[in-house]
Amino acid sequence: MKTYPLRFETFLPTTIDNAWDFFTSPLNLVKITPPEMNFIVTSDFKPDDKVYAGMIITYKVSPLFGIKLNWMTEITQVKEKQYFIDEQRFGPFALWHHQHHFKEAKGGVMMTDILNYAIPYGPIGRLANSLIVAKQVNEIFAYRERVIGEMFGSK
Repeated sequence: MKTYPLRFETFLPTTIDNAWDFFTSPLNLVKITPPEMNFIVTSDFKPDDKVYAGMIITYKVSPLFGIKLNWMTEITQVKEKQYFIDEQRFGPFALWHHQHHFKEAKGGVMMTDILNYAIPYGPIGRLANSLIVAKQVNEIFAYRERVIGEMFGSK
């Protein structure tokens, strides 16, 4: 299985408390996902719920041609105000391992996303990645960076 590693860094001109509070709320995923993906959190969360190890989050998402897919991730690790990790348990990927790291920096917080993913279906999946998926994943993170910049105020 071919895996694809990606790394994204975003500077947030805010406190570690504000950054952690925002990104550990499962309901805020909708705010930082491109609208055309029709991303809906289907788990029953309250606005003040925060991630914890073992938390299951379910979604509906339409990544291609408006086709709705179910997706389930588990928060596997959390170290308060430092990082959390989500892993796909059911969904469109053969592997989805996403680390969210937060580190205080001069004037704010450096947020680093480390993503490793794989596409199912062998050679067909590798072709789909090169033609569609890699571009789409990068566009999702570019969108997130723009929206996060607007929300937290870019420097």
